[in-house]
Amino acid sequence: MTAPIAIIMGSQSDWETMRHAAETLGALGLACEKRIVSAHRTPERLYAFAKGAKAAGFKVIIAGAGGAAHLPGMAASLTELPVLGVPIESKTMSGMDSLYSIVQMPAGIPVGTLAIGKAGAINAALLAASMLALNDKALAERLAAWRKKQTDAVAERPEESA
Repeated sequence: MTAPIAIIMGSQSDWETMRHAAETLGALGLACEKRIVSAHRTPERLYAFAKGAKAAGFKVIIAGAGGAAHLPGMAASLTELPVLGVPIESKTMSGMDSLYSIVQMPAGIPVGTLAIGKAGAINAALLAASMLALNDKALAERLAAWRKKQTDAVAERPEESA
């Protein structure tokens, strides 16, 4: 059986950000498949992956992309599965270029756009888990436990420095 979530990215350098999505999914006990699928350098690979993703058993696609950031939108145009876009922080425009590219999809081709960088990758994983938890009680319980642990880690008062 294929993992329920695919994490795709445009290049190996995107892994530094997208690994946070994979680690978060792992902490929730969710399997994911990770692939490099460039919208510009490997368009045939992108086409084959996106057209076959549903039949392969994927339920959600998390797509990280930097620069022109066409990967999430192109994937969304080729599949009926939910696509969550993670803008990768770039050196040129600090990820704003990626954010604008992902968030400005035309009506009819939805991409759930997350924050730039690590926070976006983690939140994409949590959002994907939340989607799957709608039909998976055990996952819903793991997700609730993860959130409780996060809440419990917040101190009530700041520590005083000497």
